[in-house]
Amino acid sequence: MPELPEVVVTLRGLMPHVAGKQVSKVTVRESRLRWPIPGDLAEQLSGQVLIDGRQRAKYLLFQFAHGHLMIHLGMSGNLRIVQSGTAPAKHDHVDIGFCDGTVLRFTDPRRFGSVLWLVGEPEQHKLLRHLGPEPFDSEFDGDYLYRQSRGKSLSVKQFLMDNRVVVGVGNIYANESLFLSGIRPKKAAGRLSRKAYGALSENVQAVLSRAIEQGGTTLKDFVGNEGKPGYFKQQLYVYGRAGLPCLQCDTPLKEIRLGQRSTVYCPSCQK
Repeated sequence: MPELPEVVVTLRGLMPHVAGKQVSKVTVRESRLRWPIPGDLAEQLSGQVLIDGRQRAKYLLFQFAHGHLMIHLGMSGNLRIVQSGTAPAKHDHVDIGFCDGTVLRFTDPRRFGSVLWLVGEPEQHKLLRHLGPEPFDSEFDGDYLYRQSRGKSLSVKQFLMDNRVVVGVGNIYANESLFLSGIRPKKAAGRLSRKAYGALSENVQAVLSRAIEQGGTTLKDFVGNEGKPGYFKQQLYVYGRAGLPCLQCDTPLKEIRLGQRSTVYCPSCQK
């Protein structure tokens, strides 16, 4: 599943091709995604100029004068630029064509993504208003995590992956951040010190920054908007390496499941 770095990489790759351009045509081939695509999407977008784009959690928000187009890539979706006349493949569900012949194409084999039209302030939409801060917001630091964790008995990994606490720290990045912080994933969130959360917040930001710089994480379903895979997988310390020696101490890495998710850690380096 595309995570926050993949969404950021996608947005950065797309915007130079579509910002400031006028929509000429919208083609919806399949409207039955996670939520139905609005029937008036073509009417809302045709003739309008795409002003800007930004990311909120895993959502892409494309700004127009009278609203926002909100896209979620779901489990296996991607957005890419093609030229007008490029034949669609089986899972190419939506094309947003611009007057210069550029086409923004949404592809989603599993149809767990979404394409929605929002009027008003996007942050007040029911899908966004409950979300915690972005990991690069000034609000997000060790003090913030420490305060949010008080009295919580759930594991620190599950706490870190809770979008109400902070968005964008998916399974891969939670595993990696906890390893670099020397924190065992199963430890109760409420038992960690302020100092531990200071290290954890810094490592979350460092891991996500590195993933963004390297184009996201290579997974079987994710490719960037140019069709190129991400390369962050080459840098992973623990995720996907259960049973292999720790890259820091050679101790075999262990795998457990927390919240239905695979969790890999070093029993020696992480306390």
